[in-house]
Amino acid sequence: MAQAIKVNRLTPAQLAELSRLNTCVAASAIETFGVRMRNTGFADAGIRCLFKELPPVLGYAATARIRSADPPMKEHRYFYYDRAEWWNQILTVPPPRIVVIEDIDEHPGLGAFVGAVHAHILSALGCFALVTNGSVRDIPDVRAAGLRVFASKVAVSHVYSHVFDFGGTVRVGGLTVAPGELIHGDLHGVQTIPLEIADKVPAAAHEILRRRQRLIDVCRSGDFSLEKLQGIIKHEEEESNL
Repeated sequence: MAQAIKVNRLTPAQLAELSRLNTCVAASAIETFGVRMRNTGFADAGIRCLFKELPPVLGYAATARIRSADPPMKEHRYFYYDRAEWWNQILTVPPPRIVVIEDIDEHPGLGAFVGAVHAHILSALGCFALVTNGSVRDIPDVRAAGLRVFASKVAVSHVYSHVFDFGGTVRVGGLTVAPGELIHGDLHGVQTIPLEIADKVPAAAHEILRRRQRLIDVCRSGDFSLEKLQGIIKHEEEESNL
């Protein structure tokens, strides 16, 4: 049996608080800690949220790599579905889980690995979302399974889609993800939240929202002026330097 992945786990209350943040505010909050470059930590616009009306999702990454253009080296009838060893690996990641799949084909997304059946399997394994640089199919069934999807394409066929590697570091949309990393996504896209600061991100995010609102209130006021706007900006800069 695969060993459980060791993760600096957050409490249910901390996870709930993070999951209420949108990705944009969370990204701005992460920047305040200076733990990574501002041009890292998120997937590019090629990874799109398919169900944009749904709330943010948060979970620990369970990773895999797939191919779909060519048949697997070891052919058998049910290679597309039967991957018990990968499913066992997923269960070594603490819940809540998000599956992150890298399609390494020269042209990722020719075939969709996740469709109606895999969406229900992953949901049954405690996975709340899928992130992939590949494609998905059976969109209504995937949504009915309760699986959030962040993908680069939608496809008709699964072609020869098969998992050939799992439990290692993957790269999707320019974002590098290791097993157990904390993934956060919504209609804007997907990012990682560094675990060493994850418990501090909500407070920083709420402070950003407070400062944003002060600027927005000035802009929406009946007596708006550039002088008032610049005064608020100056005040905010002074506060941040205290």
